[in-house]
This record gives sequence, C-alpha cells and structure tokens, in this order.
Amino acid sequence: MSRIERALERAAQAQGQPQTQGRGVFSASELTPGMNEPRSGLDCLLDVEPLEINNPLLMTGGAQNPGVNEEYNRLRSMVINMTKSPSLRNTLLITSTVSAEGKTLTALNLSIALAREYDHTVLLVDTDLRRPSVHHYLGLKPDVGLTQCLKGEARIEEALIKTGIGKLVVLPAGAVVSNPIELLSSKYMKQIVVELKNRYKERFVLFDSPPALSYADAQVLADIVDATLYVVREGAVNEKQLKKSLGYFNDKNLLGVVYNDASFSSTDMYSYY
Repeated sequence: MSRIERALERAAQAQGQPQTQGRGVFSASELTPGMNEPRSGLDCLLDVEPLEINNPLLMTGGAQNPGVNEEYNRLRSMVINMTKSPSLRNTLLITSTVSAEGKTLTALNLSIALAREYDHTVLLVDTDLRRPSVHHYLGLKPDVGLTQCLKGEARIEEALIKTGIGKLVVLPAGAVVSNPIELLSSKYMKQIVVELKNRYKERFVLFDSPPALSYADAQVLADIVDATLYVVREGAVNEKQLKKSLGYFNDKNLLGVVYNDASFSSTDMYSYY
C-alpha cells in the first residue's frame, strides 16, 4: 500500500467511509465542484499503484498484441474526433446485439486507450446490472457500486475506484438485481448521468450496458447519454438480428459500429493480426 493509499485510508476511517479492496475512494469534499476542482474528484489520481492485470485481452495484459492495441488506439482517435462539438459529447454508451460480442472488452480497452492518451480522466461505468463483468476483468471485488448508489445506499464517491491505469476510474455495477430496468430508467439514473456529464465536462464517461436484442436496458440508457457505440462480432449474429437491434438506435445518436474479431486476408501485407 502506497503512502497516498494509507493517507486515504486514514482519512476514510476518520470520516466513516469504506475502502474498496485497497483502492482509494473519494470523499464528498473531493467531489465538490468549485475552487478545488483542479485537485478534486476524478483528478486525484497521483501516486495510485496500477492494478496488476495479466489478461491478454486487455491493453494492459502481459501478452499484448501490438496490432490489436493499434486498432483500439485508432478507435480512440475516431471517437475523440467524432464527439467534438461546441459542447463535448462526452457520455458514450457501448452495447451489442447479443452477449459474447466483446462490448465489455471494447469498453474497457477504449477507456484504457483514452485514459492513457487523453488529457483528462476517463470514467467507465458498468451499467450491466444483470451480468456485470468490468470488475472481473480488472480483478476487483468492490463492496458497493452503481446499484447501491441508485438505491440510495451509497454515494457515488464511495463507489468510484481508481485503477492507476492512466487516469482511468471505474464505477462498478455493484449488486446484481432482478429488476435493473426499473433502476436504470429511474430519475436517479438520469440525475447521475447529468451530474457526471456536467461536473466533468471535458472528460469521457463510458457506460457498458447489457446486449440490446434481449433487454431494453441499452435503449433506456441511450436516451440519456450523448451517443452510442455499437459492437458487432463477426459471425455472432445474423443479418436479421443485427438490423432489428440496430433499428432500436436509429434515433439515438448512433456514433458508429465497431466490427470486432474480424477475419483478414493473409495476403494483406499491412495486416498486424
């Protein structure tokens, strides 16, 4: 545990706030906008030890593939360019048609790429309250998350986890619930999105959601974020399924489609993977 983490732990104990698996949480004062904003909230990331991640599917994994990493860096550049406007479209939903298409991996790797390169903090929110997996990929065991925040059982600052990977902060899903659509469509969820967008106007806030064909969660969330990024895995769905699912987002600021796990021709001399 670093000196900063020990100091955070002592401060949390003094204020009666929990610690999450040794990662620093944020106090209410850290999240208060105003004069202290340059060192507040998501900017308090100095001297945080990076999470030890060996998953080869993540950009931080031990067996990193340069070609795959380059594609995520390319995606990062495209997202930055496509969201530029007088008012940054900084809240972005990532979804897919069915499960196992790589939407969570895309959300994680895009967040990592943005956090390493982008000049501000990136917040990744796991809104898959049915089968959350962001914390599994990062090796976290959070005590609280978005579910507890939506139920009024915890504050956002108590659930945020600093990863030490660039300026990446994670808000895990928390407890699995049987009625996630009620929580995600509530006024509290809308307030959380608006608060995060307005408080961190120059930061990206990414939301990983359940697949769109089976559940309405992604459609509900798409109405309260700035844009949607859609992940399609080659061979995972048929044309009819894809058209039906994509149709849900025609009027919801669909930013683009990520074609995942794509095959390539070995004759292409510029192929990396």
